[in-house]
Amino acid sequence: MAETVVQTDHERGAAPAPPPRGRRGRRTVLVASALVVVAAVAVVGALGLGGGGAEEGSSAPPRSGSTVPVTRTTLTERTTVDGQLGYGTEIPLPVKATGTVTWLPAEGTTVERGGTLLRVDDRPVVLLYGTLPMYRELGLTAGTQQGTRQETGTEGDAQDSGDQSRTDETSGAPDPSGSPTPGGAGAGGTGGTLRGMDVLQFESDLAALGYTGFTVDEEFTDLTARAVKRWQKSLGLPQTGTVGIGDVVYSAGKVRIGHASVRLGSPATDDVLTYTGTSRKVVVNASAAEDSWAVRGAAVTIGLPDGKSVKGEVASVGKSATAPEEGGGEGGSAAPTVPVTITIKDQKSVGRLESAPVTVEYVGRERADVLTVPVAALVALAEGGHGLETADGRFVAVKTGLFADGRVEVSGSAVREGMNVRIPE
Repeated sequence: MAETVVQTDHERGAAPAPPPRGRRGRRTVLVASALVVVAAVAVVGALGLGGGGAEEGSSAPPRSGSTVPVTRTTLTERTTVDGQLGYGTEIPLPVKATGTVTWLPAEGTTVERGGTLLRVDDRPVVLLYGTLPMYRELGLTAGTQQGTRQETGTEGDAQDSGDQSRTDETSGAPDPSGSPTPGGAGAGGTGGTLRGMDVLQFESDLAALGYTGFTVDEEFTDLTARAVKRWQKSLGLPQTGTVGIGDVVYSAGKVRIGHASVRLGSPATDDVLTYTGTSRKVVVNASAAEDSWAVRGAAVTIGLPDGKSVKGEVASVGKSATAPEEGGGEGGSAAPTVPVTITIKDQKSVGRLESAPVTVEYVGRERADVLTVPVAALVALAEGGHGLETADGRFVAVKTGLFADGRVEVSGSAVREGMNVRIPE
């Protein structure tokens, strides 16, 4: 008996029969019409033309993205440059002692008033504080010594000595011709007494070291000489009462020893030792064309290698620009620079660092009491320029000013403090 196979129209490859033109066809038309209506509503909503119960004239629902208020503040532009932490430029000590160097301090040693800087012919060269250099020997003149002898004799002896001194060329008194004697000229004052600001400077140091018993003034008297002898005894020196030109070196304060240019056994020279101050500071080689920030007293922020920040202050600005080394900068066209020295008041804030590369942040420009928004809120307008998008979808044109700290100064007739603007995603 043969098996009968029944195939459907789909299996035979025949096209399906068209649907009846009744109720089913009307349903298809309705679905298509609904899709058109939804699309039209979406377009109207995006254009802000729909009502939907919203207030008259309102825009479309806001797009995604956060809103921020326009704020009034002071906008400050900050710039960062590279600097070097250290003790400053080393300069030679004005050593005037002559002879053989027999002792030198270690580099980095701090020497205070009364301390020994080095030894020449086994004699100490002592640091004192002052601004005048040691330019002459300090001690009693021949006339002063004669006067001292008169004070220790009888009244008659004093009178005789006084009469004799008028004819003695070493007394410092005028000779019969009326010309000053060598003693008077070398004394630096009248009556054979050594006078001057250098005497006052030395006596101030001597008193500060605890050697007193004299009046701190501009006269080197016998009482001064007696204090000098006590000081010399403490240093292990012959007690002459006279201070030689190479016995002391003056500086503005305590010093930090730099490097020595000679070895032990070498002759002492003017640049035998270098020194710096004892406070750490920062030196910036600032572009001579962009150094308007470098004004004495200007506050800056110093960034240390460990990420910490300390406060600094501009102390000095070089007056001579230095050309860059050949081949320096991009294309060998680096701008000339001037050295800017920055002091650090709180030395403890630097820690133990003695030398390190640092950054220096300074205030470039500043705009006070201006309207600002985040830079990300700016949008480019089709007609050119910049604008802001309000929370309700409107765009208002603005004029931009200073950019700083991720914000920008804005102004315009439609911009007011407190209005919300959108930051596009």
